[in-house]
Amino acid sequence: MSPETLIYTLLYLLFSACVIYPPIEFISSGVTIPTLFSSLLGSESEQFVVYHIKRSILTLFIYSLLPLGYILGLWFFNYSEEIIVLWSLDKSFFWQLFTTTCFILPLLALYQIKNWSSDNWKYHPIAVNISKFCNNNSSWLSVASDINIEFRRIDKITIQTNAICKVIATENWIIKVTPLTIFLAYQSDATLEVNQSDTYNMSADNSGQVQYVNIEIKSSRENVIPFIIRLNALDFRDLQDRVARTITVLPNVVFHKSLMDKFVDTFKEVIAENPRYITQQELDNCIGCMQIQANVKLQKVCIDNPDNEVCATCYCRPMWCIDCMARWFASRQEGEQPDTWLSSKCTCPMCRAKFCVLDVCIVQDQ
Repeated sequence: MSPETLIYTLLYLLFSACVIYPPIEFISSGVTIPTLFSSLLGSESEQFVVYHIKRSILTLFIYSLLPLGYILGLWFFNYSEEIIVLWSLDKSFFWQLFTTTCFILPLLALYQIKNWSSDNWKYHPIAVNISKFCNNNSSWLSVASDINIEFRRIDKITIQTNAICKVIATENWIIKVTPLTIFLAYQSDATLEVNQSDTYNMSADNSGQVQYVNIEIKSSRENVIPFIIRLNALDFRDLQDRVARTITVLPNVVFHKSLMDKFVDTFKEVIAENPRYITQQELDNCIGCMQIQANVKLQKVCIDNPDNEVCATCYCRPMWCIDCMARWFASRQEGEQPDTWLSSKCTCPMCRAKFCVLDVCIVQDQ
């Protein structure tokens, strides 16, 4: 293989990967299969099920054309001698198999699409999945009509979990959309369980992290295959607010359900290193939540920095729990810059004395 052909091969592999799993640049530029062929697919909001049946068919056919596109590209760039090499009988069986497969795959895709189209698309994977929710021998089209109606409503939520998958929660349905099919669960029949969480550091100093959770959705209906949705932990609350079922979190799974929850945990870790405030006075319940006893006291222990605002002395008695203090601290910061929250300052909720995280001390009985 010549150097030019090798470069072409690498570029075509990169292009194919971007078609199958489009990066952000392709998505923002509209270079994706649904966007490029939007005139053929129609409107998702008007005919949700039909739209995704068309999209899956088009996606399958385009995927099947990618190997053939490589061969045609060799012709287009005048590398016809490479085609001769590929077809040469005295060359390896691998190349012969590859070139033959390039022409067979589109034919197989068309044959599969023809089979799916039988009896008004009854055998398409999307129709098959929908038909499992039919009652009293009704048609899958009636269930599809109900899904279409619910998708048109404004109270649904759509969460893009990655470049090619998204999760949709309507009043009664939880839907996972993938390139070639959709998975469904009727909420009243489903159980949702968080069974795994993964945390990834976005920088070397661990200042930025992203956390993902796996939610397994099981249906009590017969033959409905369980499926897993993987989403950013910050999107968990949006999904939880929309679904009618309780999302169970396994005891061994720890994750931050929101940016505020993540900050509260980090705030606690930092405060644990501060000096303790020792007292003998009887403490009341936190005036923020009224649920647990006040357990933090603001006292100036940080060192003044002339270049920054100086913290003040707070004379208030302990009246807040650490969770409420953390939420108060976060609420006084710039919402657009969460990475600066811990290094910022805040004012006491009562006397307005300025303090930093180093001045928040855990109360300890003498």
